[in-house]
Amino acid sequence: MEYSYHTPVLLKEAVEGLAIKPDGVYVDVTFGGGGHSREILKALGDKGVLVAFDQDPDAQRNIIKDSRFKFVDQNFAFLKNNLRLLGIAKVDGILADLGVSSHQFNEADRGFSTRYDAELNMRMDKQGDLTAASILNTYAEDLLHKIFGVYGEIKNARSLAKAVVTARLERPITTLSDFKSLASGLIPRGRENKYLAQVFQALRIEVNQEMHVLEQFLLQSAEILKPGGRLVVISYHSLEDRPVKNFLSKGKFKGEVDKDFYGNQQKPFEVITRKAVVAGADELAKNSRARSAKLRIGGRL
Repeated sequence: MEYSYHTPVLLKEAVEGLAIKPDGVYVDVTFGGGGHSREILKALGDKGVLVAFDQDPDAQRNIIKDSRFKFVDQNFAFLKNNLRLLGIAKVDGILADLGVSSHQFNEADRGFSTRYDAELNMRMDKQGDLTAASILNTYAEDLLHKIFGVYGEIKNARSLAKAVVTARLERPITTLSDFKSLASGLIPRGRENKYLAQVFQALRIEVNQEMHVLEQFLLQSAEILKPGGRLVVISYHSLEDRPVKNFLSKGKFKGEVDKDFYGNQQKPFEVITRKAVVAGADELAKNSRARSAKLRIGGRL
């Protein structure tokens, strides 16, 4: 099947990882083009239920007409409350394909891609107030330094933050070309594309509060999954993969696993994938976006 909106990554591996029960209740928290959701529905019986989340209005064009399918136009940080509104307390499996969809990258006015000299937007929720441009034009230098360094892993983050603050004194920074102009002396020769991609990643994570959302999602997943239920997460960079890996193996984002008085480990998940699942050669040949994808699976204890 061809996907024009978004090509789902690790499709077979992700859906198989859910270990779908025909009459189970499942959640796809990153609906997008609906690729993963359609595969889940194929495995469900008449009594099965699939709930899909997506805060991007563009994703609503792909809503599936199926009595077993329910769509929620919300950020998956609010997973538990929205399921409760649907009368669902516990589920059998949850799938999350993190990051940006192909559609979002390909729409110039969304400002996600370094290919277009567009306004620096990067909002996944079009109704949100914060944009990449507003961050560059209003954030203090020390906060910009932190964002570039932590979220973008940019080595000269301090110098870049200073250059941004200096440049905006003359005129607002609103487009990619504005940013390239101020950063021209800071970008390593021959690495412009990688450097800009790191900057865009940092800004996008801050605009959409992606790390906070991911942590809230993981904590709620542990609460709403039934014993034996599966959590399947596909991440695209180490900042996403690290908390997923830690939470599945330790039940927390930092430090060692908690233990009770008798020394028994207190954690919500059993790690199903000891090593992250990555795309094979055939998928990589068809979809370059899959190159950085890592899939991890946990089973609710």
